[in-house]
Amino acid sequence: MRFAIIPVTAYQQNCTLLICEQTNKAALVDPGGDLELLLAEVKRQDVELEAILITHGHMDHIGGVAELADRLALPIIGPQREDDFWIQSLPEQCQTFGLPIAQAFTPTRWLNDGDTVKVGDEVLQVIHCPGHTPGHVVFYSESHRLALVGDVLFKGSIGRTDFPRGDYQTLIDSIQQKLWPLGGDVAFIPGHGPMSTFGEEMRSNPFVGIHR
Repeated sequence: MRFAIIPVTAYQQNCTLLICEQTNKAALVDPGGDLELLLAEVKRQDVELEAILITHGHMDHIGGVAELADRLALPIIGPQREDDFWIQSLPEQCQTFGLPIAQAFTPTRWLNDGDTVKVGDEVLQVIHCPGHTPGHVVFYSESHRLALVGDVLFKGSIGRTDFPRGDYQTLIDSIQQKLWPLGGDVAFIPGHGPMSTFGEEMRSNPFVGIHR
């Protein structure tokens, strides 16, 4: 499996193109906007886009989902159902924060903790990690030791919890109880900013580090 990270929107949200090298099939994770930029990368990689994966329902992660799904007849997979209120409020979110108005949608498939999702022949484990939003999920490839964590965790920081139905302690518990046990060697792609590893964050993250 290989990947390309494409920052989109004024919030520089990391949309990830995940590619199964065995089948040449791919998925876009959190296509928040700038669809022409995303589709240009799909063309450049010369892959077959087969799905849209969503970590959570904030506008900078889902702003391009409805249009992309409609244009290419793609299934929308994720997040967990508790984020439906965020998805249905998408037009209002965009208006409030000054992004182009995007349409609400209903995912083809809601996800739950312990589910799996396939991209080509690659299998991703679904880990429900609430706190930033109640329905936030993480996609994890055990074979490649790679996690796509959305806005749960960042290099040196964690996701905000001051939005509706966010909860600080729930987020801390999600990270420490669900992500850290996967192993310090796991690399992660956050929703914003540079990649890091769980091990590095265990050592140095001021919010959730355990080796301080």
